[in-house]
Amino acid sequence: MLDSNQSQTNITVGLQYQGLLGMVMFSILTSVPCCVFLFINGTMLFTLRSKPVFRETSRYILLYNLLFADTVHLAQSQLMYILAVCRLRLIYPVCGFLIMLANLTNNISPLTLVVMSLERYVAVCYPLRHATIITIRNTGVAIMVVWGFNSLNIITQVLLLSNVHFENSESLQMEDFCGKESMLLDPISDYYDKAFTCFLFVAAGVTVTCNYIGVMITARSASTDQDSARKSRNTLLLHLVQLGLSLSSTIHNPLLVAVSKVLDRIMTVRIQTVLYVCMIILPRCLSSLIYGIRDQTIRPVLVYHLCFQWRRSPLLEVVPAKPKIMLVT
Repeated sequence: MLDSNQSQTNITVGLQYQGLLGMVMFSILTSVPCCVFLFINGTMLFTLRSKPVFRETSRYILLYNLLFADTVHLAQSQLMYILAVCRLRLIYPVCGFLIMLANLTNNISPLTLVVMSLERYVAVCYPLRHATIITIRNTGVAIMVVWGFNSLNIITQVLLLSNVHFENSESLQMEDFCGKESMLLDPISDYYDKAFTCFLFVAAGVTVTCNYIGVMITARSASTDQDSARKSRNTLLLHLVQLGLSLSSTIHNPLLVAVSKVLDRIMTVRIQTVLYVCMIILPRCLSSLIYGIRDQTIRPVLVYHLCFQWRRSPLLEVVPAKPKIMLVT
């Protein structure tokens, strides 16, 4: 009997150790690439504010807005992931703030991509009016409209959540980890969130596709700059890919819930880590990598800023050789 109890204790301790080891390993596997991508995104944001050409060109201003929202969303998602791994349960107001911030930054991306696609459409289809339509002021107004529209959506969600009453202070403590599903306590809030997400991505996809078709039709004209039209078509295709990547983050939680009903907890945690990296982390860093490599104006400045610290390292700093004095005889 004593041997049986000791064996059971050893098994329990072993499972707890494996769980702790797996938690640490998965935390490292997600935190390391997230920190790397945050560094790249931060460098890209600094690059877009370092030169007047970036600060005074509409498409670079829109790109800055897109990267800013993606970087905030990436940092906030990693924070919530760490809280879940550490098994820290928050109170509903704090969790609600984090979820609303995630919804705000997540919905900024598709709307910004719509504005960027419209800018490319005007550049190809109305090149003579591009300078008068796409101005710094109009770009700022478009960005304000994007943030205002998403803020109105957040206010609506907060008003819907206000229907959920907390009878005592103890009920403010969450029984589960902070997540989107744990905050949608009212069915109306859940229906509204799904309807708004579907409307947003369908409208954005249709708009970018129509802009792409318009550019294709205009590109067949002999008077059109074929090189500019080709680059604009490739840019619009890139926007469609980015929309698809942004959409993948919205199906992360429903897919994880479906997986958890079929597999055990250990496999669910492993699959959750893979889905988190592929659907949350990667889509938020690809914009800076793609634009940084693809754009001929951004690339040299971005590479310089990424390598600046490495070049300035005392261990790697190259001491210039002293000039030789040649004697003329």
